[in-house]
Amino acid sequence: MTANVQITFNKSSNKFSCVINGNKFSTGKQDYIVHMYKKITGEKKTFDQIAGEKKVSKSEKFNINERFEFVEGLVEMIASGLTPSAVITGEGGLGKTYTVNKTLVKSGLKDLTDVGALEVASTVNRRNSFTSVKGYSTPKGLYRTLYENKDSVIVFDDCDSILRDPVALNLLKSALDSYGKRIISWNAETGFGKEDDLPRSFEFKGRVIFISNLAQDKIDQAIRSRSMMVDLSMTEDQKIERMVVISMSEEFMPEFSADHKKEALDLITSLKDDAKEISLRTLISVTKIRASGNKNWKGMATYILCN
Repeated sequence: MTANVQITFNKSSNKFSCVINGNKFSTGKQDYIVHMYKKITGEKKTFDQIAGEKKVSKSEKFNINERFEFVEGLVEMIASGLTPSAVITGEGGLGKTYTVNKTLVKSGLKDLTDVGALEVASTVNRRNSFTSVKGYSTPKGLYRTLYENKDSVIVFDDCDSILRDPVALNLLKSALDSYGKRIISWNAETGFGKEDDLPRSFEFKGRVIFISNLAQDKIDQAIRSRSMMVDLSMTEDQKIERMVVISMSEEFMPEFSADHKKEALDLITSLKDDAKEISLRTLISVTKIRASGNKNWKGMATYILCN
């Protein structure tokens, strides 16, 4: 499999800036790049062979803003029940969660994430609602989540533990099947107390969206085969391209002037090869520094970005 490799040399720092399958690092030594390539991909290649790798993945036949449009279309299909599941992958901090949630609300679904009691949530048509689950979950916790939201949309946001656990994966396979009734069962003797309110099995009619920073090939094949997928992995230039579109949106930092956001983005663009990270968080931070009135805002922002 061809790796997604980007290598640029910065003359001022005398270092290579490298991204291999989404793993970013910098070094002054070609041998270290060879070492990291083998560690990340499992393949042994010379520096010249690595530097000659294809610079873009298949998904980059479409520009990054087109791929975000595909995400919106896929989420609309989930909202309407046309497809049971989707997987959105790519680095964090560039709007995956925002795009998914905004599209679900735009599609007429009510966000029940902050509704504490299921009794309160039951007053809402569950099929026209969604809830987000973030962070770690046990298989038993997943089973409860699927049961309590068996008629609605569940967004698993950066909840990669369920994508690695064998028991959780088996539950998800049942939930995502496209054929006939989707019956989810907990057949183990352990996991249920005498007063447990969960049934041993139930029919799942909901839909599931996974948002993950994992590379697509790290997602279990059973999940990939049952889901529609969009990869939002980006080069540094594509991150800038995406941020240009976001920064022009009236919804993005409306309390700050368009000029301040543009100047912040211009500085980030000029520093993209040296910056530790480029993301929406970066743009937000630099915009705030620009708006602070500090006479040396560029110096302050450059220090924070690159050190």
